[in-house]
Amino acid sequence: MDEAEPEVGERPSLRKRYQSLIAEYGAIAVVTYLFIFACVLVGFAAAIQLGVRVEGASAQAGTWFSAWVATKVTQPLRIAATLALTPAVAGVWRRLGPAPRD
Repeated sequence: MDEAEPEVGERPSLRKRYQSLIAEYGAIAVVTYLFIFACVLVGFAAAIQLGVRVEGASAQAGTWFSAWVATKVTQPLRIAATLALTPAVAGVWRRLGPAPRD
């Protein structure tokens, strides 16, 4: 059996679904992912600046490094959010974006 094709009834891995999303939506998927990444990173940095206590190895690090570590931990959730939001973002972009040239 080919590894690229999941068995009937089996869900493809998160990685395969993300690669398929990139192939289908291209730049829109990448921009959606980067936007989510930036929002989470800035949100964690703001929370740390406002006094949220960080435990563990990043507790002694700077704000941005600690925020990056926390953001990295949320990567599977960010990828799942990208998978869920990209089709909607693409639909809005196609409706509101510039008209295609002939």
